[in-house]
Amino acid sequence: MDEIAKIARKAKGSLYYYFASKEELFKEVVAQEIENLKMQLSVIVNDEKLTPDTKIKKYLLKRMEVLNSAANYHETLKADFFEHFDFIDDLRKDLDEWEKLKIGQIIEEGINSGEFLELKNKEIVFDVFIMVLKGLEIPFFIQNKYDNLAPYFDDMLGILIKGISK
Repeated sequence: MDEIAKIARKAKGSLYYYFASKEELFKEVVAQEIENLKMQLSVIVNDEKLTPDTKIKKYLLKRMEVLNSAANYHETLKADFFEHFDFIDDLRKDLDEWEKLKIGQIIEEGINSGEFLELKNKEIVFDVFIMVLKGLEIPFFIQNKYDNLAPYFDDMLGILIKGISK
């Protein structure tokens, strides 16, 4: 809190006026990063000019790009290994649910247009998409492999999308 107050050129006490603790402040910063992510992804999901396969590709690329610059979100990933930030859990669960809805919306659109296969259990597929995305976060953001792997994103996405395409 001392460092934040110093950088903001505010008294430390004024920070405590808005945030009861450093955890509350950190949670708000992460919440803002997540809201930024949702805003940028919503633009893609709601773009009626894009085909569903293009939406999925753009969605996944944008997701990784935005999260790559979300340094505080990265800290929540590290916490899973070291010290758990329980106060962040609700934000991360909310993001998971939001993403399941948005990815589900794109996949449903693809099924309805005949671009994607009819799925036996859509909920499972939506959950798998989330698991794949979250599984990529550790090597990309914690192990700093994002820049090395970014040139291969199109190939990875092609494999993922091929699995649901007709």
